[in-house]
Parts: sequence; C-alpha cells; structure tokens
Amino acid sequence: MRDALHAAMTVGIVHFLAYPECLRGEGPVVETVRRILEDDFFGAIEVTQVKDPAARETVAKLCAQSHVQVGYGAQPVLLTEKLNLNSLDSAERKRAVERMKACVDEAASLGATAFAVLSGPNVSARREEAMQRLTDSLTEIGDACAARGLRLLLETFDFDIDKKCLIGPNRDGAKVARAVRKRHKDFGLMLDLSHLPLQHETPKQAFAAAKGVIGHIHIGNCVLKAGHPAYGDQHPRFGLPGGANDVPEVVGFLKELLTIGYLGKGRRPIVAFEVRPQSGESSNAVIAGAKRTLVEAWARL
Repeated sequence: MRDALHAAMTVGIVHFLAYPECLRGEGPVVETVRRILEDDFFGAIEVTQVKDPAARETVAKLCAQSHVQVGYGAQPVLLTEKLNLNSLDSAERKRAVERMKACVDEAASLGATAFAVLSGPNVSARREEAMQRLTDSLTEIGDACAARGLRLLLETFDFDIDKKCLIGPNRDGAKVARAVRKRHKDFGLMLDLSHLPLQHETPKQAFAAAKGVIGHIHIGNCVLKAGHPAYGDQHPRFGLPGGANDVPEVVGFLKELLTIGYLGKGRRPIVAFEVRPQSGESSNAVIAGAKRTLVEAWARL
C-alpha cells in the first residue's frame, strides 16, 4: 500500500512547522533537516530562511545529497516581520517585495524550485485595489523567481478567524492567479486541507473555485472551537481531540484530488504535511502520526 501511495504522489513536509523552533531561521536547523532527509518516506521538503550562512550551506548540501525536491516557504518571514504584499502604502509594499526578492536569492542558494508567499491582512474597504496591489507584488516577485528558476506560489489562508488574510477566499485567489499568469504561466495557488475549514470551504468547493490554477497541496489539521488551546491556524496533529481533520477527512480530500486530476495521470505531484506539535508534544511523534494518517487514508480509498 505504501508503494501505491508513493506511486501516486511525492510526499513532502514543511520542516519549519514540524520543528517550530526553526521557524525564525535559527535553532537546530541542520539537525532537524537531516532527520527529515534521512527518512525516505519524504521526497520533498519545505524550508524557510536559514540565518546562519554556514548552516544554510550545510542544508543545501544535505538536500542535494538526499535527492529531494526543495521548496522555500517565505510565509514565516512575511508574518514575523509584518510585511504586507497588498499594502496600499507604496513604500510599505515595496519593502515587502524587496524582502521577498532577497528570500528568492536565498531559496535558489538552497536548491529550491518553488517559492511560496501569503497575502497581507484582509481589508473590506478598497478590496479590489488591495487585490491589484497584491497582483502587482506577485508579478514583481515572479520576475525574480523566473530569473532564478523558481515557480511562485500563493498560499490561501483564512480571512476572518486567525491569520485574516486578504486571500482569503479561494475564488479571490483564483482571480489574482489568473491575473499573475498573464506574465507568469507557472504561477499557482497552494491549497491546504488544514485551512479549508477556517475558510468555510469544503475541498470540493475550494477545488472548484481554484480550478485550473492549483499549483501545490498541503494537508493538515485545525481546530474551529474558540477557547481550545489549538484554536485557529495552528496545524495541530491529526487525531487531536476537537480537531477538524483526521483520517476520514484526508480520505475525502484525496478523493477530490483524484477527481480533479491533481493526482493520477502518471504524475507524482507533491502533497506535503503541514503539522506542528503542540506544547509538550514530540515533533518526531507528530511526524510519524501524520505518515500513519496518510497511509491509512490511502488504504481506505
């Protein structure tokens, strides 16, 4: 069954959430990246900034030795530095774009072939203008990505619960994606099972809204009950009491991916875990649990 699973997809993992002590580009980055890369269950890894140049060089060498696909997630940089790609303030938007261009250079040095961002804060007034500013920013970042051989992705998030991002509803993400694709044909949206309940969308609704522009997939869990310690967009482990997603929801998600043709047709696209240990939990145990969840879900298809 594991062989059939890996024949249908390349399983990946978001390193900086599985090991959140590395989220800001510091901590035991080399040791934890090595731990993932030595596990042949994974054919892809998503990393973020690595502040120490020597550690960055080591990570790049490890990724090359491991023969994995590498993606670069700039979402932590945007969030921790409070950068806004859809800001209506031109100076603020330029600062965000220039920071992302620097991250593109770092991503290339790490051997990444994909580069992911998220939109800035949601707004109700002047929403169309904010979406245009986001389109402008993505087009500029896309130019930098194209020059370094990377594909640009926009991850969609909740718009009214936790991250409260402009994108936001997947229908709006698709509108932006179609505009960016006028210049960058390989631009796509990153959809995440753990975000869909927070976006008030089912997998079927989200995939219909983003039809033709889906570029990458994450799977994970979330909690919708206010007051729960893992409430919101915290990516808790599968099976967490009170969580929205476990094996049955992953089964339904995979079925929809097969229905829309993301999986199948002789391709092995990336499906990456985005899971994060909660207080007192073990990263390694949470990763193992995610693997078991996917294997079990695939067995039930």
